[in-house]
Amino acid sequence: MRPIQMVDTKTQYQKIKPVVDSAVLQVMESSAFINGKAVQDFTTNLSTYLDVKHTIPCANGTDALQIAMMALGLQPGDEVITPSFTYIATTEVIALLRLTPVFVEVDPQTFCMDPVALEKAMTLKTKAIVPVHLYGHAAPMEEIMATAKKHNLFVIEDNAQSIGCDYIFPDGTKRKTGTIGQIGTTSFYPSKNLGAFGDGGAIFTDDDELAHKMKMIVNHGQSKKYYHDVVGCNSRLDTIQAAILDIKLKHLDEYIVARRKAADFYDKAFTGHPKIITPYRASYSHHVFHQYTLVLEGIDRDGMNQFLTDNKIPSMIYYPVPGHRQKMFDQFNVASQKMPVTDWLTERVISLPMHTELDEEQLNFITTKVLEFINK
Repeated sequence: MRPIQMVDTKTQYQKIKPVVDSAVLQVMESSAFINGKAVQDFTTNLSTYLDVKHTIPCANGTDALQIAMMALGLQPGDEVITPSFTYIATTEVIALLRLTPVFVEVDPQTFCMDPVALEKAMTLKTKAIVPVHLYGHAAPMEEIMATAKKHNLFVIEDNAQSIGCDYIFPDGTKRKTGTIGQIGTTSFYPSKNLGAFGDGGAIFTDDDELAHKMKMIVNHGQSKKYYHDVVGCNSRLDTIQAAILDIKLKHLDEYIVARRKAADFYDKAFTGHPKIITPYRASYSHHVFHQYTLVLEGIDRDGMNQFLTDNKIPSMIYYPVPGHRQKMFDQFNVASQKMPVTDWLTERVISLPMHTELDEEQLNFITTKVLEFINK
């Protein structure tokens, strides 16, 4: 059996090695390392894939969130609502821009923002909502957008873990996550469903004015060289990464199929076990399984984590400390917030290996060992 990886980017690369190597060499020979042709090609092709008007590439997913908030003209003290149960990048940029993070609960099944909690969190200072499409499952965007419209708020979708996911509206129409709010953001960190061989990110919008402003912000606030109209930053997707991503974009749908197939195997092994809650798949979300995350009941989660490690099976806890309990947010006095669902999840979730290269032998070994620990 091949060694089990949490994310097997090496084997994935081996399958597309000749075309990737050729594309990288072309960039090297052209010496157009910044804003080369591959950046424009990838940007166009990603816009087509997502059916969105504008794609603005940038250096990483955290920058994408920061640039989105900068473009909306939010002012210090403005409140931005986001889940506490997410990676810190979603919330740290709020504080970085001197905005006020307001944490809300997630749904215990989908792990995504709870629309009821969102509505309750509204104040006169609320200016934006940042839903997170977590682990590959879409947030309930229909309800979120309705709340945003009611209160005249901006919506920035954090789509770092769910690129390629279809959101299905009640009438059957579909939109890709990241293209429903005013702005969507994503990360191309190597472990993502569409991952580079380094850092990278992108921002999406159908709004011409916002797109123009964000294109300036990523490039030092300039639309014409040496003429700086707004305060910006230096956040670019380099040409080599764009060339690699453009190749991998062509395989994204098949990568999603492979992830869903692995998830189906896990589901079959664990569904119905009284101590395991398998990932929920809401009817509105075509889950793309960036992570396969179990919720354990009455199980020593940390003990299982160590048991799997001892058996050379990697596993991860996403996330052991929620945003409202992070020290960096002490200034906002959020640690006393009552968030029972979030706290319940942080004590019980564990993510198993999930990537495009898992084979049946590996999956069988993983599930056998999980059940061995639980049933002992």
